[in-house]
Amino acid sequence: MKVLVPVKRVIDYNVKVKVKADGTGVDLANVKMSMNPFDEISVEAAIRLKEAGVASEVVIVSIGEKKATDTIRNALAMGADRGILIEEDQGVDIEPLAVAKILAKVVEEEAPELVILGKQAIDNDMNATGQMLAALLGWGQATFASEMEIADGKAVVTREVDGGLQTISVNLPAIVTTDLRLNEPRYASLPNIMKAKKKPLDEKTAADYGVDTSPRLTVVTTEEPAAREAGIKVGSVDELVAKLKEGGLV
Repeated sequence: MKVLVPVKRVIDYNVKVKVKADGTGVDLANVKMSMNPFDEISVEAAIRLKEAGVASEVVIVSIGEKKATDTIRNALAMGADRGILIEEDQGVDIEPLAVAKILAKVVEEEAPELVILGKQAIDNDMNATGQMLAALLGWGQATFASEMEIADGKAVVTREVDGGLQTISVNLPAIVTTDLRLNEPRYASLPNIMKAKKKPLDEKTAADYGVDTSPRLTVVTTEEPAAREAGIKVGSVDELVAKLKEGGLV
C-alpha cells in the first residue's frame, strides 16, 4: 500500500510572528521556517505504517517555493521514501482549494490507497485542505485522528470531537487528517539526514497539473492581537461582586 503525505513549510512554531508595517500580511524575511507540526505527525504515522509492514512506500509532497525542498528532505530523513516538490510562487499564501486541486491531480498520478495530512497548518488555521481533497476525490474521510489502525481494507480512526472521542471506520482509499495526540514525531538522525540527500525528489509546477492557483480571497488587512489589559485586585467578595456588576458580567 502506498501512502501519500502532503507537508507544508510554515513559520517555526517557536518564532514570534510579526505583521508587516503596511498591514498587508506577515513578515517572512529572515524568519526561521520548518515543517508544519501537524504534518510531522502525519509523516510519523505513515512511517510507522511502513515499519509495521502495512505500507510499502511513503511519498512526501509539498507545494510552495523552492525552499520547501528542505521540508521534504526532513521528511525523507525521518524515513519516507521519495518526495515531490510542486513549485508555486504564492508559497505559504496559496489557498486550501488550490492545494486540494493540485493534490487531487497528484493522487490520480500516484494512486495511493491512503493520504495522511495534518488537520491544519499553524500559519492560517483554515482546517480545510483535507476535507476539500476528500470531496474532490469522492473518498471517505476521517478527520482529527488521535488513533488509527489500518486493516482489511479499512481505516479505523478515533477522532477528537467536542463531546469526547468518536471511532469510525472508512473504506480505503481514504483521507485521514491528524491531531496532536496521534503520535510523537521522531527526530531525524544525522546518518538519515545524509541518506535523505540521495533519495529521489521530483520537481514540478502547478501548471504541469493544469491547475489554476489564482487567489479567490483577498486579505484586506492583517493586525496583531490587541494587548491584554491589566487585571484588577479586589479586597473582598463584595468588592468583586460590585466590579462584576459594574462590568455587566452578572
